[in-house]
Amino acid sequence: MIIVVGIGADGWDGLPGPVREQVERAAVVLGGRRQVDLVPAIQGQRRETWPSPLRKGLAALLATLEGQDVVALASGDPLVSGIATTLIDAVGADQVKVIPAVSSVALARAAMGWPAESHATVSVVGRDVSLVRRELAPGRRILVLSSDETTPDAVADLLCRDGYGDSIVTVLGDLGSPDETSSTSAATERRGPYSRLNIVAIEATGPAAYASWTAGLPDEVFEHDGQLTKRDLRASALARLAPVPGEHLWDVGAGAGSIGIEWMRAHPTCTTTAVEADPERTERIGRNAARLGVPGLEVVEGRAPEALAALRTPDAIFVGGGASRPGVIETCLDALRAQGRIVVHGVTLETEQVLARLYEEHGGELTRISVESAGPVGTFTGWTPGRAVTQWAYAKGS
Repeated sequence: MIIVVGIGADGWDGLPGPVREQVERAAVVLGGRRQVDLVPAIQGQRRETWPSPLRKGLAALLATLEGQDVVALASGDPLVSGIATTLIDAVGADQVKVIPAVSSVALARAAMGWPAESHATVSVVGRDVSLVRRELAPGRRILVLSSDETTPDAVADLLCRDGYGDSIVTVLGDLGSPDETSSTSAATERRGPYSRLNIVAIEATGPAAYASWTAGLPDEVFEHDGQLTKRDLRASALARLAPVPGEHLWDVGAGAGSIGIEWMRAHPTCTTTAVEADPERTERIGRNAARLGVPGLEVVEGRAPEALAALRTPDAIFVGGGASRPGVIETCLDALRAQGRIVVHGVTLETEQVLARLYEEHGGELTRISVESAGPVGTFTGWTPGRAVTQWAYAKGS
């Protein structure tokens, strides 16, 4: 059993007496250097700091601790972007007991006077600050859990680049300690230095261009070379892919990555692997993902079906290109979990023939989608048709 103890900014003296005694009795104390140094020296007690990189070295460290009383120290609530989550993943919830302190999020809410339901919380601890972009919308309140003292300026720079420079940014430092600080300004005026332990509170002011989580963002928000699933077709595909929290998508023949990006924007726990053979497009997918607030999207450079071999099992698959290549659809259907969804788009006669055969063999839904847009015809206005797309949608096992 590993006991994870949260320590607030008031340090060792802020812990209740029984919790301090539990730490003092432990054979082994783990933690970051700052937390470990807070504990008075105890003769015979083993002290270890977390390995770096953490996940890679954690198993080896834990293997040396079997059968011993272990206490792990953490900041605030260890289950808020904390070490307790990592330990539970490593050894199981039944082997971890958590004794939390007041979380930094709760302290920040109190400092700002923000009810829990009135704001979003985004952790960029060890992560890309682009994650903030998914939450940006006019009037939105956001608490950003910082990685270190560089985070507030990185967040302010992001806001300015995205047209949110007028947003009010408050940096809350060393919350809960006698030395806690608070400074407020517009993002355009924000500059350090800051405490290493800080939270950034944002009151957002800016454009609504990327704010919607409904499928079908405007085409112009994606950088592309023409290989883009257009807005109306994208909305149709995602309606049938039906993103569910925690589920994983394969975006095969990803082009600009728009389907996988909008899948991940549907919920913070949705994940995507985008497979694309063209190296320029793989780089472009990464840029689009960061720009639209989902920098964690995984991009695999390679051609299906070979590139699909070692990927994580998908809950849903979109095939936007390459459906007529031998083995692509078969590999996708084999990999798809039971009740998983697949959507395939085709614009050529050859791909239409493949989709007709799949519909005959498996059922599902076969749809032909043609979109026309109004545009100038001389001095008048007329309809300009886009290329018709055949769409096959199928739920495995249905």
